[in-house]
Amino acid sequence: MQQTSEDFIVTASDIHFAYRDRPIFQGLSINIPRGKVSVIMGPSGCGKSTFFSLLGGRLAPTSGNLEFDGQPVFTKPGQLQYKMRRKMGMLFQQNALLTDLNVFDNVAFPLRETTDLQEPLIRIQVLTKLEMVGLRGARDMQVSELSGGMARRVALARAIVLDPLIVMYDEPFVGLDPISMGIILKLIRNLNDALNLTSVVVTHDIKEGCDIADYMFLLDRGMVSASGIPDQLMTHHDPAIQQFMQGLSDGPVRFHYPARDYLEDLQDI
Repeated sequence: MQQTSEDFIVTASDIHFAYRDRPIFQGLSINIPRGKVSVIMGPSGCGKSTFFSLLGGRLAPTSGNLEFDGQPVFTKPGQLQYKMRRKMGMLFQQNALLTDLNVFDNVAFPLRETTDLQEPLIRIQVLTKLEMVGLRGARDMQVSELSGGMARRVALARAIVLDPLIVMYDEPFVGLDPISMGIILKLIRNLNDALNLTSVVVTHDIKEGCDIADYMFLLDRGMVSASGIPDQLMTHHDPAIQQFMQGLSDGPVRFHYPARDYLEDLQDI
């Protein structure tokens, strides 16, 4: 069946963006399917996290079009863009928990700052989200008392507390032990399906990305170099894509930085 624009929660077309004189995107076009778990991968510096900043409206492209839920991201006045951001949840790479607040108050913070809900309703909402991530019993703990995996789960509860349409995960597996990583993988998948979310995961972890993804995008040289279901990328014929997906030390991205002949270099006195 042919897909329509309504099947995509994010549509980006011919996006160009640069940090000063360093180009990041040079014609990026990407469509994020609604209700799925999409994984974005690529070499360091290819713009994975920058894409999140563009989607949230923190940065603006030099040119191109970007829409979220059928609405343009960059042409809205401040109040309407703020309203759009409330439909987005974000799990930051370093969690970004507020160290002066306990677990409950960290998760409650977005509700208290952006809604008019009374405290009894906030309590229900916070405890419900903490229960979903398995940490309702840790609600009174301080951030300093949390393990790395627990802190990541608290940050995830905060990311979903406003019941967003989309949750963006910036390197959610970094620094986690195998058990904690397995828990986060399970939570991303289960929460996406139970809450009817769209999840976009930026990661360097190929195995975990393939395990969780409904669809994958590989960024390189400012554009999408490959996309498809995990099996399609793992068996892709392009040598550069094979090298990245299989973690090969040598290939189109050479192990040796370009240099003159080795023996000539040794003999040059």
